[in-house]
Amino acid sequence: MLILIKIKTAMLAGALAAPILATAFAPAPPHDQDGALRLASTSFNYRAAGDFSRDGRPVEGPLRELRLPADLVVMKRQVTVAEYARCVDEAACPRIVTSAGRQDVPVVGVNWHDASAYAAWISRKTGVIHRLPTDEEWTFAAAEKARDEAMPLADPADPAQAWIARYEAESARSRPTTAAAQPGGTFGTNSNGLDDVAGNVWEWTDGCFVRVSLDGGREQITNTNCGVRVVQGAHRSYMTDFIRDPRSGGCAAGVPPTNLGFRLVVEPSQSVAATAVRGVAKLLRRT
Repeated sequence: MLILIKIKTAMLAGALAAPILATAFAPAPPHDQDGALRLASTSFNYRAAGDFSRDGRPVEGPLRELRLPADLVVMKRQVTVAEYARCVDEAACPRIVTSAGRQDVPVVGVNWHDASAYAAWISRKTGVIHRLPTDEEWTFAAAEKARDEAMPLADPADPAQAWIARYEAESARSRPTTAAAQPGGTFGTNSNGLDDVAGNVWEWTDGCFVRVSLDGGREQITNTNCGVRVVQGAHRSYMTDFIRDPRSGGCAAGVPPTNLGFRLVVEPSQSVAATAVRGVAKLLRRT
């Protein structure tokens, strides 16, 4: 009897999983006609994000050489007004106030939750997992457009000098010729083939704001605040996750971005298949 139940359960689970598996093992569709780019994993320099201190004094985050565990598939451009509108039309994304008169420009005025809702919606539509990039992934994809904001300390006893110098540098770079979102490609293409990296639209990442102590030669996270997320663009900044307009004062640190938008990472299709298979196996074990 138990064997019969397991057979029936397996047949039912297989029937339920078949569409998912068929989609998962099929070639991953691009996000749209412009497609997504596959970037081969290579080593890159990464300045850790967050608020770092040593002996009670603020210091720069450590600079490391990193390598992503696998190739990165990322959208060539930012999500557009037209694409986000389709998510709104299906009641999967919040409607936002936008002054954009064109449909082919990046959608701006979105918060972290809006971007995450869009990622969940497009994942369901395509059967392929889409998500916001980590800060490390964004830095890797941005290549030469990712600027290291570290400032040398002329006087280690007065770290405020470095923070003032950084603020002035960020301010100088944060004055785009136009504040309005522009059509894709306006701000050029980086060496990885991504459009408009570090243009006038900052991009949400999945990175949380952290405070880290470097006392005793060890890195110890003393606080993780996922209500504040890392946003990346002409400079790295930190924004409260529900803020849509950075001019409203929601910038948790540094110079506020001009606009808030996003582009997504596309997970390898095998990850969707593996999730479906694990679900079937788990169901069988319970019977």
